[in-house]
Amino acid sequence: MEIHNRHGEKIDYALHDADTDEKLVILAHGVTGDKDREFMVELATMLAAKGYPTMRISFAGCGQSGGDFREATISKEVEDLAAVLDQVKGSKKIAYIGYSMGGAVGALSAAKDDRISVLISLAGMVDTKGFAEREFGDEVPDQGFMWEDESTPLSQRFMDDLTRIDTVLPAVKEHRIPWLLLHGSEDDVVLPSDSETLFKHLKGKKKHVVIEGTDHSFAGHWERAAEETADWLDTHF
Repeated sequence: MEIHNRHGEKIDYALHDADTDEKLVILAHGVTGDKDREFMVELATMLAAKGYPTMRISFAGCGQSGGDFREATISKEVEDLAAVLDQVKGSKKIAYIGYSMGGAVGALSAAKDDRISVLISLAGMVDTKGFAEREFGDEVPDQGFMWEDESTPLSQRFMDDLTRIDTVLPAVKEHRIPWLLLHGSEDDVVLPSDSETLFKHLKGKKKHVVIEGTDHSFAGHWERAAEETADWLDTHF
């Protein structure tokens, strides 16, 4: 199966099979990432071993997907996720796991797409404008780079989208689906306060877990992240 977004750009994915075809977990990356980051692969492998078929996706412009990285924004990635959901046919229940900026994609997507029945945010971004100012405020868009990496140019489109969204909180006020929030206590990329603030605004079933001593990538604590995720899915999915 090939998946393309509405611009005709191919969405690269990998599927980790499990015994059931009634449920599907979709796992998406964050800023500058793709489906093949080691954490993404390990988490998908662990979830499949626990019985949850898991699809890792790369948003357009990232990894082996089509498109231009400079056009990769949260708003465009919401469209990419919708294209993926369009191709998952049948009666599958969908759980979405978003890491970092992928968490913001999930928050905005689930607000208008009832095909997502469970949400999990791993170091999920909430304050998008604050993130843009904190991490890239000293760079000149369309001239500078993200974290001085020439392979990831900082575009004006990306910055404008983060600023326009500002925060995902208005979109989540009507959410009622089960939502797990995981964050590392030492995260200095997406601050732990993002998950704390989001948790206070959620009205449905929710859980907030801070993993002490780990950073934005959950280094050294991947198994704990997988166990918390699987436990949430066991209860709510």
